[in-house]
Amino acid sequence: MTMVWVVYDIAENKIRNKIARICLNKGLYRVQKSVFLGDLNVNERDSLALECEYVIDPDIDSVYVFPMDNESFKKVKLLGQAFDKKLVSDELLTKFF
Repeated sequence: MTMVWVVYDIAENKIRNKIARICLNKGLYRVQKSVFLGDLNVNERDSLALECEYVIDPDIDSVYVFPMDNESFKKVKLLGQAFDKKLVSDELLTKFF
C-alpha cells in the first residue's frame, strides 16, 4: 500500500461529485473540498485513475494522483488551517497528530 493524494479541479458540479464519490469508494479520506488522501495499492491507484479519466472532460478538468512514500509523508508540513475539520474524519486526523 502507498499513501496517495488525489487533487482535482473540475468545472461542473455533477462531474466533481462523481470524482469525489470515486475517491470515497476507494476508501480515501476527504481532507479538503477537492483533495483526498489514503492508502491504495497499485491496482487500486490505476483503477482510480481510469475511472476518473472516463468521467472528466480532459479539455477543461484535471485530476492529479500523487503517490507518496511513508518517509516523505512524515515530512509533510501542515500550516495554518490545514484541514477543514468538517470535511476530515477523526481517523485521518489521528494519522496526522
